[in-house]
Amino acid sequence: MRILVTGGAGFIGSHLVDGFLREGHSVEVIDNLSSGNRDNLPTGVPLNQMDIQSDECGKVFERFRPEVLCHHAAQLDVFKSMADPMFDANVNIVASLRLFEQCRKHGTQRILFASSAAIYGAQTAYPAPETHPDRPVSPYGVAKLTVEHYLRFYQLQYGLQPTCLRYANVYGPRQSTVGEAGVVAIFAKLLRSGKAPTIFGNGEQTRDFVYVGDIVAANLAALNTKLIGTYNVSTGMETTVNDLYALMAQSFGSSLKAVHGPERAGEMPRSSLDSSKLAQESSWRPQTRLADGVQRTCDFFKAAGSSQATSG
Repeated sequence: MRILVTGGAGFIGSHLVDGFLREGHSVEVIDNLSSGNRDNLPTGVPLNQMDIQSDECGKVFERFRPEVLCHHAAQLDVFKSMADPMFDANVNIVASLRLFEQCRKHGTQRILFASSAAIYGAQTAYPAPETHPDRPVSPYGVAKLTVEHYLRFYQLQYGLQPTCLRYANVYGPRQSTVGEAGVVAIFAKLLRSGKAPTIFGNGEQTRDFVYVGDIVAANLAALNTKLIGTYNVSTGMETTVNDLYALMAQSFGSSLKAVHGPERAGEMPRSSLDSSKLAQESSWRPQTRLADGVQRTCDFFKAAGSSQATSG
């Protein structure tokens, strides 16, 4: 199939591009490179360098005629969304609607949408199933939930076939260390440089860390099984930030102790998602143990650091 990946030069998006190519699909990318990197893309994959808010996106749809939109471009910074909710809404809601209108106009039937655990807000059940109340506490979470509702509208009104994948905390190679970077990438960058990271709060807050390879497998399962609806993508297991850091420090052979800073306002004390619905309706299961995924990620950052030192 012809698949258009927004945010395809970014962390998750570029891994998805790799996965779609392995399956024999034809892929093009839209990315403004605000956080993505052209080097993440395999040679020969067309990169349309533009913002998803641009009218130029329509020309890509008109020329490429994608059968699938894999929508991963977004404003990702939860704290930026709280400081500037208007900007967040323009990127995450309005720009998404512009893309869905292009789907409607140009016959793109399937949409894979990167949603988020942020939709659930403060959980009352662990791990949270898709039936858990939606109570987002940030504009970012509100935007993700709003786009899900719009996709249901496009499904009912125009027959589009959306799959909303609510990701837990994704980590892996190529993850950005700037902006709203994942904690794994931040720890890896600092450990590589011999610097102690700061853990906000006491470090006993938990997250459900899911490896990017399992995210790719979930998207492929949703595409191949023609799943329609909303699905969590997670491991269902909670890991404290302290335990995560200990695992990463061991991988780097570091004895550095993390520095503890003040708690960040609005940060959830616990988070984990139940992905059994996706497992029941497809062949997908999370395959990567945290220790293995962390090791692969640390190896990536070690190699990246070595490459930078050699080139410098």
